[in-house]
Amino acid sequence: NMNFLSGIWWSLPLVLVWATPPVTSSWWYMGAVGSSRVMCDNVPGLVSRQRQLCRRHPEAMLSIGRGVAAWTAECQHQFRRHRWDCNALERGQRLLGRVLLRSSRESAFVHAISSAGVVFAITRACSQGELKSCSCDPKKKGSAKDSKGHFDWGGCSDNIDYGIKFARAFVDAKERKGKDARALMNLHNNRAGRKAVKRFLKQECKCHGVSGSCTLRTCWLAMADFRKTGDYLWKKYNGAIQVVMNQDGTGFTVANKRFKKPTKNDLVYFESSPDYCIRDRDVGSLGTAGRVCNQTSRGMDSCEVMCCGRGYDTSRVSRMTKCECKFHWCCAVHCQDCLEVVDIHTCKAPKSAGWISRT
Repeated sequence: NMNFLSGIWWSLPLVLVWATPPVTSSWWYMGAVGSSRVMCDNVPGLVSRQRQLCRRHPEAMLSIGRGVAAWTAECQHQFRRHRWDCNALERGQRLLGRVLLRSSRESAFVHAISSAGVVFAITRACSQGELKSCSCDPKKKGSAKDSKGHFDWGGCSDNIDYGIKFARAFVDAKERKGKDARALMNLHNNRAGRKAVKRFLKQECKCHGVSGSCTLRTCWLAMADFRKTGDYLWKKYNGAIQVVMNQDGTGFTVANKRFKKPTKNDLVYFESSPDYCIRDRDVGSLGTAGRVCNQTSRGMDSCEVMCCGRGYDTSRVSRMTKCECKFHWCCAVHCQDCLEVVDIHTCKAPKSAGWISRT
């Protein structure tokens, strides 16, 4: 799926985020045939180290584009029931970039999930032979032993260490130019995201032997679906730890002494999140006017919470659904199309529904 192969390049503070030009465009063609310097020098927002990596590994930029698509979709999935839903753009406003200018929980999550997305995409590209600089994990050779006995390394183990190394060099390059608190916070959350992908590396095996017996096994390491990383980082978002810089400026201490010191796996943030109830450019908030809410929920997607106490409108709509599904031997399920009438609840707009901007 190459749906992101359209549009223009644009960048955010944490990692290059773009949609590449069509393959038919002369600009992209120059990059494809070897003029990586032309391509990389025309990408806005890159620091010198990122341009160097782009020139050296132009084919990796397309993989990073896939990683951007993966982490953006995952971020939107995790926040789908919340006031801030990780929607990056609206009417050309780079609202996600505004979120990242703050030191909030949301910024911590976005840095972590985007860093994880680059690791995942580069590692996958290595295993699929799309990059000249890497392949399957070269260390997974010969024989080994686990709880089930001996096995031989075979197949193509995902080269997660290369993916992490490349993501650290590319994503962290911007933060390494700064020595301030925000840079340290972003580097910490970037690393937590990279570690999350490796956490779900799993061993898969194939049995060999008479009648499928496991007298011989061939095994390899494979990354789990990216959803596992997203679910894990979502839990870390909910348990993110507020911190302050220590006196010598080299690390963090907890803002509230009752909470534990953050580990390398935890997400950290400095400032409390805005409520995201109203449209506010400065905090990257689209507001919740028009958002669908759940009348029966008691969670963040409830009409009371989602609509910030402003109330909601209800509209009755008809939609086609599959119903009266029956299983037929063997092996099909046949359903009928049924017309279903449902109530949709959407949050009311505040009295002043325009943008708020403090600048």
